[in-house]
Amino acid sequence: MTESTLRPGTKNARHQQIVDLVTHHEVRSQGELAALLVEQGVSVTQATLSRDLLELDAVKIRAASGALVYAVPAEGGDRRPAAPGETASGQARLVKLCAELLVSAESSANLVVLRTPPGAAQYLASAFDKAELHEVLGTIAGDDTVLVIGRDAAGGEALARRFLDFASTTPRTDTTDMRPAMRPAVSPATSPATSLATSPA
Repeated sequence: MTESTLRPGTKNARHQQIVDLVTHHEVRSQGELAALLVEQGVSVTQATLSRDLLELDAVKIRAASGALVYAVPAEGGDRRPAAPGETASGQARLVKLCAELLVSAESSANLVVLRTPPGAAQYLASAFDKAELHEVLGTIAGDDTVLVIGRDAAGGEALARRFLDFASTTPRTDTTDMRPAMRPAVSPATSPATSLATSPA
């Protein structure tokens, strides 16, 4: 999340803020958590914060620094609470899954369309979400297609090349059928809209 992110004043939005905070900060007490929320414009009572932590299944675990800090379970099958800083492993997991699942990448403007084997798109999209790449606003997944939305209005091609680099990091089992292939982005000069506008009447 960035400073420009807009959030509704709902319990679900507040819960997500708490998850983001304990994921990226070593939060040792409810007082520290309440102060961090105030910095983001959210003021809650001690009773509300206690109830939020209970509903999120938050627990205290020992961080790498040795401090006891709040953590929440991960989504999906692995429900073990992760200490702050462990999300860096999410990027390593993304690289591994790109090598295993990415079939092709095609870009346009700030969008990248990634193809995967059937049934694997949501798995790969989840890895992008957990990696928390700054350049990526979010993902949408179907059955064999992931739409990655970039932050830079013209950065789609660079993102596509970066994801293909991820896929090349680890050798594939079947390099013939699963080798990544990138189709070139449509340039403004040759886009259908431009051709139509410049063709003679």
